[in-house]
Amino acid sequence: MATIFSKIIAGEIPCHKIAENNEFFAFLDINPVATGHTLVVPKEETDYIFDLNDDTLGRMITFAKHIAAAQKIAIPCKRIGLTVIGLEVPHAHIHLVPITKESDIYFGKDKQKPSQEELSKIAAKIKNAYK
Repeated sequence: MATIFSKIIAGEIPCHKIAENNEFFAFLDINPVATGHTLVVPKEETDYIFDLNDDTLGRMITFAKHIAAAQKIAIPCKRIGLTVIGLEVPHAHIHLVPITKESDIYFGKDKQKPSQEELSKIAAKIKNAYK
């Protein structure tokens, strides 16, 4: 059974896409812990990130690095935090979260509830900064 991320990648579920290549897909989290919170996923459906082979994982981190650089330009923050939790969806993914303080990346807090219009504007800013 396809995961929600596979359905997003296939275009069956709408998203606010930031970027993609032949292996990876990046899109905004619809319930972000911080403005600009982006998910990076492999197109290959693999449950656990550390089950990816070494080369694929390396390329995924490199892809995420370019997304993070765009986020840093588009969203006021000190850094882009990276975390892998992987419990909520059985599809490997990286969370890239713009942060100014450590608590900005705390997943136990209430999530933001941005409108679709707000998400579209944020995605456009990040996409415009993506190289």
